[in-house]
Amino acid sequence: MLSRRRMLATGAGVAAGIAGAAVLTGCSDGGKKTGTAAGATGGEGGGGGGGAQPAKLTITPAADSKDVAPSSPVTVAIENGTLESVTVAAGGKALDGTLAEDKHNWQSTGVLAYGQTYTVTVTGVDAAGAAVNQTATFTTLKPTGTVSITFQANPMLALKNGGTYGVGQPVIVFFNKAVTNKDAVEQAMQVTTSPAVEGKWHWVSGQSAHWRPEKYWTPGTTVKVSANLLGVDIGKGVYGGGNASASFTIGKSRIAIADSNTKQMECFIDGQMVRRIPCSMGKGGKGTIGSKGEKIDYLTASGVHVLMTKEPLVTMSSASYGVTNKSDPNYYEEKIRLACRISLSGEYVHLADWNIPKHGKENTSHGCINVAPDHAKWFYDNFDVGDVVEVRNTPKQLQLTDGLGDWNVPYAQW
Repeated sequence: MLSRRRMLATGAGVAAGIAGAAVLTGCSDGGKKTGTAAGATGGEGGGGGGGAQPAKLTITPAADSKDVAPSSPVTVAIENGTLESVTVAAGGKALDGTLAEDKHNWQSTGVLAYGQTYTVTVTGVDAAGAAVNQTATFTTLKPTGTVSITFQANPMLALKNGGTYGVGQPVIVFFNKAVTNKDAVEQAMQVTTSPAVEGKWHWVSGQSAHWRPEKYWTPGTTVKVSANLLGVDIGKGVYGGGNASASFTIGKSRIAIADSNTKQMECFIDGQMVRRIPCSMGKGGKGTIGSKGEKIDYLTASGVHVLMTKEPLVTMSSASYGVTNKSDPNYYEEKIRLACRISLSGEYVHLADWNIPKHGKENTSHGCINVAPDHAKWFYDNFDVGDVVEVRNTPKQLQLTDGLGDWNVPYAQW
């Protein structure tokens, strides 16, 4: 007996730019933003040292700027002088930054927070050695909310950073809130590969963006995804909560092709067929469940499936799709071993020793791909997450959102 488990996948442009620079000359004068350098004698071009040019400070973002994006860098530059210290702080927390060796420039290395008023405090000296002191403030934007992301291997499994996946593994970024400003979000997300390969983003839902190349990955490819969403308006005043990145490597090419006509599953590793497995697939037929008369079928969907999870033991029950009457011929509840899930609706490649006489001869399952114990163990040991299981010659097509139906969408439409 096998299941058709119904599951629901859980499932989200760039904000205000850098404000203009504030140009400040001289030292502080009771907290004012401009003044003359300490020790200056006054007069045109005045400054200490008999005619030396006064120091000039440039602070970015400009003093009193509002709605500054957290992704904006904070910079301080001085002409005709040198910087001694720069502090940028809000709420008792200072922003990290670096002072150049020549002490003419300072730039932040830390990240600004949303909805904060920052005070920039600068000390230095002019060309004559007179003190230069200055303060200025600016305020960062305050969003109505923020969004966080998860890098996924599939809707049931988070991506393991640094992990190895099969040639069918798409890049998946899942948002905990719906994204409406998709163009800006796509511009903030980047996929880099070695060797280089072109690909596209596709929104599988309002919360899930997938990226894939035109064809299956080349084994050995390294993939890095960066989501630089801090300060990006994802829509309706909601902004990216931060930046994140992850990487993974593509392993061997492992592709299984299960043909409903021949009742055989041919397994290829790096292009070579290494095993032919007799199998039994979905028997077909339709049923009606629930008070609303919802239709259900017992077919294995044709198309490219991507292996999602592997479970040594899983309980499969017809109750998962509404058949609870024990007198119904399609009722079952069984513990199934060596189960490799290939769709959200409950299709697996799994051990089915009770059905061996039908393997290679007749399709009798409720939608899964039944195989004998030795073949089930081999498949479980050799195939893994991201590997491809392609089903052919059934009257039903795998949907995009039923697991990872990405490769069934023509690339021109992706």
